[in-house]
Amino acid sequence: MAKEAGTIVALAVEAVMVFYCLAGTTLAKEVRDVFLALDRSLDDGRRQVARIVGRDTSELSHEEVRKAALETLAENLSDGVVAPLFWFSVGGLPAMMGYKMINTLDSMIAYHSPRYLRFGTVAARVDDVANYVPARLTALLMILVARRPRLLSFVVRHGSRHASPNSGWPEAALAGILGCRFGGPHKYFGETFYKPYIGENDRPLSTADMMAAVAINRRVEILSVVLIVITQLYCFLFFDL
Repeated sequence: MAKEAGTIVALAVEAVMVFYCLAGTTLAKEVRDVFLALDRSLDDGRRQVARIVGRDTSELSHEEVRKAALETLAENLSDGVVAPLFWFSVGGLPAMMGYKMINTLDSMIAYHSPRYLRFGTVAARVDDVANYVPARLTALLMILVARRPRLLSFVVRHGSRHASPNSGWPEAALAGILGCRFGGPHKYFGETFYKPYIGENDRPLSTADMMAAVAINRRVEILSVVLIVITQLYCFLFFDL
């Protein structure tokens, strides 16, 4: 009886920790707020999007603010949801927490600037390795929930164009689903970096695109959790046998 109670407590604690390691809901709200702020004024939109991106937002146009928000939404689906769950399935809570530390360090110091360049490079490379499989898995799940299997070749073709070996995959999936184009010049710490374009249709983005992107994220989150639960139940029953 005591053993069963201990198991239940351990599972409850683990479930809580997993919940707090996922960041999909928070960013979806932030992206909605960016589009709402942009409806008020360009300055409000720039200030709001600065909360979720690392680039300089002071000179972004209306369209660039929208693109920045949706690019971040796609990338965070991998970093904030699929990757933590993937590592949880690989090594349980320790692996998941280890991934979160790696990803947080990458967000804090992995910048192309004189201050961070030397030691930030190590954090970026470790993060690249940790996200290699999850980024591609995220793109695949996005295609599946959108019921657009023909986009697989599009994602493979455009996903590798990004400066990051991983970020381009979920961005390419979202660009294909929405029929839009991401990428282009971005400013970081006063320097302009030219990111290759992902997608082919350079059309204006709208609130409807944001709602569609958030819906895709939600479906991927749900599918990811369902897959993890099924995997964990299978492993529990298998080892219990």
